[in-house]
Amino acid sequence: MSERIPPFHPWSLNRLLQRVAHEWETRREIFGFPGRRFFKRNPSVDLGITIGDRTVATPLGPAAGPHTQLAQNIVLGWLAGARSFELKTVQILDELHIDRPCIDMENVGYNIEWSQELTLDQSLQEYAKAWLLLEVLRRWEPLREVLGDPGDHLFELSVGYDLAGIRSEKMREFIDGLRRAEPIIDGLREEIDGPFAHLRDVPVSGEIISTATLSTFHGCPPDEVEEIIQHLMSAHGLDVTVKLNPTLLGFDTVAAVINDRLGYRDVELVPDAFAEDMKFERAIEMIGRLQEFAVRQGREFGIKLTNTLVVANKRGLMPGDRMYLSGPPLHVLAVTLLDRLHGALPGVLRLGVASGPVPVAFSAGIDKDNLADTVALGLAPVTICSDLLKPGGYGRMAQGLRKLTRAMADAGCTDLSEWRAAADAAAKAAGRRNAVAALAHRLAAPCGSDRYSLAATDKGLREVDHELEMFDCVACGNCVTVCPNNAFFTAPTRGEDLQARSQYFVLAEICNECGNCTTFCPEEGSPHLIKPRLYLDRAAWQANDREGYLIAKTSSGAVEMVAGPGGAEDEETARRLAELLGDGKGAPFNR
Repeated sequence: MSERIPPFHPWSLNRLLQRVAHEWETRREIFGFPGRRFFKRNPSVDLGITIGDRTVATPLGPAAGPHTQLAQNIVLGWLAGARSFELKTVQILDELHIDRPCIDMENVGYNIEWSQELTLDQSLQEYAKAWLLLEVLRRWEPLREVLGDPGDHLFELSVGYDLAGIRSEKMREFIDGLRRAEPIIDGLREEIDGPFAHLRDVPVSGEIISTATLSTFHGCPPDEVEEIIQHLMSAHGLDVTVKLNPTLLGFDTVAAVINDRLGYRDVELVPDAFAEDMKFERAIEMIGRLQEFAVRQGREFGIKLTNTLVVANKRGLMPGDRMYLSGPPLHVLAVTLLDRLHGALPGVLRLGVASGPVPVAFSAGIDKDNLADTVALGLAPVTICSDLLKPGGYGRMAQGLRKLTRAMADAGCTDLSEWRAAADAAAKAAGRRNAVAALAHRLAAPCGSDRYSLAATDKGLREVDHELEMFDCVACGNCVTVCPNNAFFTAPTRGEDLQARSQYFVLAEICNECGNCTTFCPEEGSPHLIKPRLYLDRAAWQANDREGYLIAKTSSGAVEMVAGPGGAEDEETARRLAELLGDGKGAPFNR
């Protein structure tokens, strides 16, 4: 368990664009993601959905989490087909101390982090940077052949966790900054140069967000939830979605699903979490009142299923008494809750072929294999997190969209309305009232929930009886794809004393030591601590006590590795790193 908790040092827009151009030219990749894996829409199958007053090209995107807090994360999601981005949740407490490791994806999915790890000012800059970067890339000629017409996308604000914080002047300035971001965007345009210089004046809307999701989290006072939503609508003019918690099902139902039906008997629920959270009957009343309030404000109110589930931390991998469950079992809980809400609110929810006034978004346990069935319910948008933290990373999102496209084409459906109608018709033919009820019924049966059970998820990870070393390893590539922050990259091996086909490196400025690479490394050790830790920014290197190695250039333009304080051994490592990375082709960026 690491006691070192380095802050993020986000890259500038200019540096990100330099890396994009250099990496595309030398590797046909962007941020380590191969162009052959980018998602390109099938023009005969329309995956577009409407969210509020905006239409986006696919129904999928990353959930508020580790994949939406840095600009390059958002670009990677976009290249994989994401078009709805739920930005990492922000709150008034913007200098949090989060212990490490904070992510445990060994079999199901647990975490102990929940909020943005940048300050509000940094987050505002990062989100504006990502917004401008996508507009530049969608018009960059070298990508047109690979991406085709990517279609439109949107960013959605995610905020928490109490009324006082959201009403604060600091949060007001942050939200207003995203609503009217022209000054920030215009300041960033000066960094667009080189092969992108002709796109410096690309038209970009200053309204980065028009919708917000309220993350009620765990223990958010029920009395404040309605007031927060009303404030976001009336004071900021936002459409608002409230994220509901799986605790709405009640302790007994959740225990029956998790412990009994799915077999996760080692998952210990926390009774206090159920006592602190909103109850089902209160949620039904709240939805009705907020829908009426939204109509009066000329806004749209929606719900999202679901937040993570509080459980006792008994695994010993992460610090603290509590952790938050996600992944496969949460999917079954969320569909169960969706069916119950749909039955309790006839004609209210916008699901299937019904045109109810309250749209429903979904984020629980979505993966590349259940995306098609979930989208068929009429949920929009559908967001994903846990599946992207497994080997394959962002590429799993593109796989899911391709599977959805093929399934629709095979069924003769040309758009999502036809896909929803087909699912509804199949459900009724099977004697169910709608597609939601049909899926809930299927997941309630042993054979229907098998893939979400402990038996299916607890298969063990590949292990190699060998200590991980700075150079050479089994070169499986897992650390590259499971890192949500794009902090790992590879370079071809050079030197007679090195055996692996590739060497692995850590961009320390954008590594937050979440621990996910350690989980999936087959060797014994933590890649983010053992592999060479590199810095491109001298100030960031110095702020982290000169640990690792600074990539610099001499006056002649040659690459130079500046060693940390480790003496002669560090100097020898620096020489080797310069040999591996110094010819312009080894590193995926031109320093």
